[in-house]
Amino acid sequence: MNEELAKLREQIDALDERVLVLLNERARLAQAVGHLKLSNGEEGGPIYRPEREAQVVRRLQAANAGPLPGEAIERLFKEVMSACRALEQPLTVAYLGPAGTFSEEAAVKQFGQSTHGLPVASFDEVFKTVEADLAEFGVVPVENTTEGAIGRTLDLLLATPLTVCGEVAVRVRQNLLRKVGGLAGIRVVYSHAQSLGQCAGWLNAYLPQAERVAVASNAEAARLAAESEDAAAIAGERAAEVYGLAIAAPGIEDVAGNTTRFLVLGKDAAPPSGKDKTSLAVYVRNKPGALLELIEPFARLGVGLCKLESRPAKSGNWEYVFFIDLEGHREEPLVAEAIQEAARHALSVKVLGSYPTAL
Repeated sequence: MNEELAKLREQIDALDERVLVLLNERARLAQAVGHLKLSNGEEGGPIYRPEREAQVVRRLQAANAGPLPGEAIERLFKEVMSACRALEQPLTVAYLGPAGTFSEEAAVKQFGQSTHGLPVASFDEVFKTVEADLAEFGVVPVENTTEGAIGRTLDLLLATPLTVCGEVAVRVRQNLLRKVGGLAGIRVVYSHAQSLGQCAGWLNAYLPQAERVAVASNAEAARLAAESEDAAAIAGERAAEVYGLAIAAPGIEDVAGNTTRFLVLGKDAAPPSGKDKTSLAVYVRNKPGALLELIEPFARLGVGLCKLESRPAKSGNWEYVFFIDLEGHREEPLVAEAIQEAARHALSVKVLGSYPTAL
């Protein structure tokens, strides 16, 4: 048995060495691409190509024969691309901090570990940081499967010159964290308002007397919980690691499969990847049938709508802006035609961006 185990380990070691050689060969090719872009006068061009990276991962997932699952293939090759990209230029990505938030998890999932994460204090600061060229990209949550749309993000999208160039979905597993184990003696529970809402049923059942305090982020909640034994926080496992907390109760979200969708913000539009979404913000006229007129061109031209969300407009009372996610890229002929026709029935249309769908 020991001899057979030793042989298997020898084979693994040999394969590891081959993988190492191939990884470095890939890195050299990535460097050659960068040098070629410079020689062609493309200095200052985009280092991160979301459409290209999405195409690479999709192709490899389709070719994957297992036993590694598709999600593992995505994680592995995004890290490979992240490390290769950093040889050309490390990216800075802004997200809602401090360290340990689901926003940080989304940034790492999209860009990999070989990226400089820049935690900021609010969603507003994420936008401002990218607009001011203090970061190349920003990551912000836009909706959650339990709590719905995140209004502040939608409001900021209306005013920003940035474009949406990617999306990433993060499975949100909420945990009750504190300095000690168990639920006894908890006086207050800190968390972001969205997370408090996602766990309201559990809190009602198990900690009905505890005060619930909304704070700027789940990581900030974990920091506060680390200061007192009668306090707890709702946050992810990463926050528990960062702030040295115990997981008093794991998986306390009310809805299984709770997922938050994040948008990637940048200054360069993403070309078509072959499987894309386009996001619009549309101001409609205040008249009967306005919404029907708006969506009719998409139905007639066979362009599917993924999302239709209304939000009060800042222009006046009882006026609304509709946020629409549709299937396809704005450069595709039918999508472009549908947007153009819909614009004839609207006061204004802002294309927030076209981007690869989350993997």
